[in-house]
Amino acid sequence: MLALHFPHLSTDRIARKRWGLSWRSKGRPDAAPIVCSGRSDNTMRLTALDEKAEKLGLRKGLGVAEARAIHPVIDVIEEDAAADRRLLDAIADWCDRYTPLVALDGKDGLFLDITGCSHLFGGERAMLKDILLRLHQMGLDVGGAISSSPGLSWAVSRFGEGGVIAEDEAGAVLEPLPVTALRLDAPVVAALQKLGLRYIGDLMQAPRAPLTRRFGALVLLRLDQALGLDEEPVSPRLPIASLSAERRLAEAITAEEDILLLAGQVAHALQPSLETQGIGGRVFELVLFRVDGCVFRISAGTSRPLRDPQRIASLFCERLTAIHDDLDAGYGFEILRINVLRHENFQNEQDDFEGERQTAISLAGFVDKVSARLGEECLTRFEQRESHVPERAIFAVPAIETLNKSPREPAAPMARGERPVRLLAMPEPMEAFAAEVPDGAPAYFRWRRIRHRILKSEGPERIAMEWWIDGVDAKERDYFSVEDEQGYRFWIYREGHYGPDMPQWFMHGVFA
Repeated sequence: MLALHFPHLSTDRIARKRWGLSWRSKGRPDAAPIVCSGRSDNTMRLTALDEKAEKLGLRKGLGVAEARAIHPVIDVIEEDAAADRRLLDAIADWCDRYTPLVALDGKDGLFLDITGCSHLFGGERAMLKDILLRLHQMGLDVGGAISSSPGLSWAVSRFGEGGVIAEDEAGAVLEPLPVTALRLDAPVVAALQKLGLRYIGDLMQAPRAPLTRRFGALVLLRLDQALGLDEEPVSPRLPIASLSAERRLAEAITAEEDILLLAGQVAHALQPSLETQGIGGRVFELVLFRVDGCVFRISAGTSRPLRDPQRIASLFCERLTAIHDDLDAGYGFEILRINVLRHENFQNEQDDFEGERQTAISLAGFVDKVSARLGEECLTRFEQRESHVPERAIFAVPAIETLNKSPREPAAPMARGERPVRLLAMPEPMEAFAAEVPDGAPAYFRWRRIRHRILKSEGPERIAMEWWIDGVDAKERDYFSVEDEQGYRFWIYREGHYGPDMPQWFMHGVFA
């Protein structure tokens, strides 16, 4: 487990914006110390400092007025937690080139599960050195450590000298570190220090039973996690791809034609693995790693399990066309990867003489291309739902999600009466006049500022509302099929019954 710590994330973000990404490599300009401030206890206090401000003796939590009195030349900037989080997310995306198992660690750290990945970069030490060097060249101050447990890596990256720690060195490395390195809350740390337990070595030598009775089980749990005696799960920030293939380039590319050409080649590399497992991809993700560390993720779905490299590449052709203006190649992309985020069993079918399978394949290809270009919601299909309420009985679902489903017998209609061809998404209020009491249709009505005189009517058809959704006080509906003097047919209903309160009338649909 590799832990990365960014002690000056907020001020590094500001420095990168002012002086460029390579400001650490070129050397810090002769400028005022940078600090960030935020409101705490109705007072503006320092929340982040750069190295120059720390050397002046300033510290987090100090009031801004007091800090200015000590050093008037400091450059105070209001904190921006959202911008810091975006930068940390961007760094996590960049780390995806080393391992797909990247997790956020608070506001200023990352965890990377590098199990089975380090040999691709020359070993753990070479991998850690490469990561720290690249991040330094990107203008970030970072510390890192690799060990067999997240707790040990976290402690050494923040309070130790970093590096790679062997399993038999865990106890010796932890002993000189402060108890704060066990990720304990400040009140617990203060209580431990009052008892003279200032270092982890003191805890390791103390009897466990009294510590548990006084401080609870968390202290010893954190200690065991750091020593590797107790497992600690780390949840990745992004879903793990079932399969992936990538191409690392000696020379960066910028043109979309080159991207699509390489996407087709990478898709060819995925095909043998898909065939071996007997599966096909349903959701593919194209990941483009830019030279300066920016990462673009482009996903595309399919209506049927897919293996064909040409069709996979064509999906990303449509997606790149749709997001053409949002894809900034900058100085070029150095790594191109395709992930299979979702897959299903692949059914091999023999072509028939009537060409029905070819028709189905053509339809699936059309749905995939249009959905990739315009979005999944552009093509929908209607499905039935068991509900008496008309607006709930039919609902639209993306065609790309339902095209691969095996056909089934249509559900029996929940209602017996005739339904209009056009059903309004939501019933619209209207004015009804001269309605027969208690259960008759009106003589005429006004809807959308147009008056309609009713010549024929049929009904009522009473529909009770669903009390588990609408509540026990929901009013019943009496539906009428009516025809006006011009031959137009409408579907209207009365909500409620005649009584102390007059019922309301609504327009719900139009017949052909």
